[in-house]
Amino acid sequence: MGSIRRVKTKRRTRDLDQVHADLRSPKHLLQYKTSKAAEDLPGLGKYYCKECAKWFEGENSLLTHRRGKNHKRRLRLLREEPYTQKEADAAIGLRTDNGRSDKANAQPTQAEGLVAASGMEVETAQ
Repeated sequence: MGSIRRVKTKRRTRDLDQVHADLRSPKHLLQYKTSKAAEDLPGLGKYYCKECAKWFEGENSLLTHRRGKNHKRRLRLLREEPYTQKEADAAIGLRTDNGRSDKANAQPTQAEGLVAASGMEVETAQ
């Protein structure tokens, strides 16, 4: 079983949320590319597919990859926005507002503060 695990992680690429960050920010992608030595990469790091986070030997293999099924599947998966941490917390039942409603979290406006300080009640139109 140890050999199977090694094979599965051998060709692991970047996760979808990392690729989303690469596509949104060229700085993020540049930082990732500069972390690799060009001499160690296929094709000296010239041919890179941003969506799949893979390097290729030559332009022909990159073009063949872009016409392929795996690339198109990855594009379909990238159309969905990744979940945020706030959405993940809400999904498991954690409340981010510490149990308070939106009205309790909101700061009173200056007019509301003056009315509350004077003790006057104001009717609201509903």
